[in-house]
Amino acid sequence: MEELPLAKAFMLLEPGPVVLLTTATAKKKNVMTLSWHMVVDFTPRIAFVTGSWNHSYKALVRERECVIAVPGVDLARKVVAIGACSGTDTDKFKKFRLTPLRAKAVKAPLVAECLANIECRVVDHIRKHDIFVLDAVRAWIDPKRRERRMFHAVGDGTFIADGRKFSHRELMRAKLPPGV
Repeated sequence: MEELPLAKAFMLLEPGPVVLLTTATAKKKNVMTLSWHMVVDFTPRIAFVTGSWNHSYKALVRERECVIAVPGVDLARKVVAIGACSGTDTDKFKKFRLTPLRAKAVKAPLVAECLANIECRVVDHIRKHDIFVLDAVRAWIDPKRRERRMFHAVGDGTFIADGRKFSHRELMRAKLPPGV
């Protein structure tokens, strides 16, 4: 083993996949790129980190809802570019030619080009760490989408695309929630 600089330790655990997070206020819809998130339980409850430096932060605090959109690897370049500009001065839906679709339970839009979309409500905001805890209220998937692979941030500007899928369902059967 070779010692890794502690400042790079997060790269060993960088979660995935990279997702888009949409918000909406009465005046504006926005989309941002997000790679620091986690599933908290099977309900599904989801958590992520963002702070006041992001344009979407104020909308999340005020509106307490969002959509998590899961892009395929074919959108990777666009998704990274979305994260490299601010919604403060950019209409990202227009600039990146994304199609906002009306959600059923929240004001934030779904993203038509994504594999899946999850409508969420903020149930907690742990301000000390800017952790937002969400409850998913509706979920959507596009079964006709050809590119199904997702991609994951390594944390140093590089990414990894999903590869070969393998199953250990028999070993996991007792731990899987009903319907999975």
